Amino acid sequence: MAAGRPGLAAVSFTDAQVGRLLDALDASPHADNTIVVLFSDHGFHLGEKQRWAKQSLWERSTRVPLIVSTPKGKRGNRCSRPVELLSLYPTLVELCGLPARDELEGVSLRSLLDDPNSSWDHVAISTYHANNHAVRSERYRYIRYADGSEELYDHQTDPREWNNLAGNPKLRAVIRDHARRIPQKNAPPARRRGVRSKKN
Repeated sequence: MAAGRPGLAAVSFTDAQVGRLLDALDASPHADNTIVVLFSDHGFHLGEKQRWAKQSLWERSTRVPLIVSTPKGKRGNRCSRPVELLSLYPTLVELCGLPARDELEGVSLRSLLDDPNSSWDHVAISTYHANNHAVRSERYRYIRYADGSEELYDHQTDPREWNNLAGNPKLRAVIRDHARRIPQKNAPPARRRGVRSKKN
């Protein structure tokens, strides 16, 4: 319990500062033409499932907070639809009235900003090393690893993802629906840039 208190204090402090920022913006002459987007790094395991840090495809490792404040937009609404950070750029492009770009992978979140309960057929995809993918829909998280093994979690009944339902024959249709969303191509890993030492 004591170890978590500094983290909770940081969250509370950050929340208060965001409130101050938005209050100051609302009181400024820029309130009608400024969009604020707040997001953070992804989650962190502290021993759950014998994991440390961020190296997994589970919810705790991949979920991030995301807040979007638009001029005269809705205030205080929560949205349960799964979205990706890839969608931030196309969202800002649309909100700013700029020309759409077809090569972008993300989809604009404008409809969810207008109505958090609007229809949404998109999922959030996370990748950790080649051919290891997680597909997060509003209710389920499906994971398929490079070796073909699978995991399926029902967030309505198991939000901490303790019970792998991938072997349940009644959920094969759910698995098929999520599996079809897995990327068919993997980008090569980014090359590390480092300082090369001279050989003597």
